[in-house]
Amino acid sequence: MQIVKRRGIYLGISCLIIIAGIVAMIINGASGKGPFNFDVEFLGGTSIEIEIGQDFNNDDITKIVEENSSVKNPQVQKTNDGHSVAIKTTSLTSEERTAIQKAISEKYEIGAERFTVQDVSATVSHDMIRDSIVSVVVACVCILIYISIRFKDFAMGVSSILALVHDALVVLGAYAIFRTPMNNSFIAAVLTVIGYSINASIVIFDRVRENRARIGRNNFEELINASVKMTLTRSLFTSLTTFFTVACLWVFGVASVKEFVFPIAVGIVAGTYSSVFVAGNIWYMLASSMAAKKNAQKLEKLNNKKSAKA
Repeated sequence: MQIVKRRGIYLGISCLIIIAGIVAMIINGASGKGPFNFDVEFLGGTSIEIEIGQDFNNDDITKIVEENSSVKNPQVQKTNDGHSVAIKTTSLTSEERTAIQKAISEKYEIGAERFTVQDVSATVSHDMIRDSIVSVVVACVCILIYISIRFKDFAMGVSSILALVHDALVVLGAYAIFRTPMNNSFIAAVLTVIGYSINASIVIFDRVRENRARIGRNNFEELINASVKMTLTRSLFTSLTTFFTVACLWVFGVASVKEFVFPIAVGIVAGTYSSVFVAGNIWYMLASSMAAKKNAQKLEKLNNKKSAKA
């Protein structure tokens, strides 16, 4: 396999996908919808859960909310067995809540005990965003330290982290492009993807370490090509097995489950791609550059010694 020789193509594909996500964020922001479809857990607002107890249409609930409040495009999702609904909006006044509750109660003939209303303050949402960022950063730093120590190669640690950043950006792009609600399951999905992706990268770098004795420590291109070839079948089969499981959850799960498994499915594909085609190529560029710099320094010292003797 010519992984290194075609690195420009593989890295170019990754850049195009990431750029597509960034463009989607810009377009969404310019249109007034916001770069992401933030849920109330991130922006703050009002969450209403209703046990309707019968079949209903999301569009009917959306229309009631819009007619009885100043909210436009509320998030309306079926939950549980499809006979309950979760409504998430910006903060509602007491009059708006009463009007919405009355309209839904009259339409579906249900009592006030079927309604659960909660407010999420902006402070809580800001704390969640901060904690999410801290969690991802801490996870990446710990992974960097672990891989650098395990393989005694700092370039491998940096390569793995950059591959994880690639995966996170692809998942973010998917949130922007498909307008998947970004709620408290977002950080769980991202950390799950990071944990899954780093495992595949470690397997490849472990083969690189083993192959050094046979191929040569500084034969970086052959090391990557051989190591990826040795682990490719394992990586693909493991990813396909996990992807099929996640796909079943998406097909048969309720809306809240789909919101969680969709970014994981995207992350599995991105993580497999980055482990096979991105992490190794980044390591090749870093390691070969560091080796060239080290050889240049040795050559300079040798020339200096020769000049001093002369």
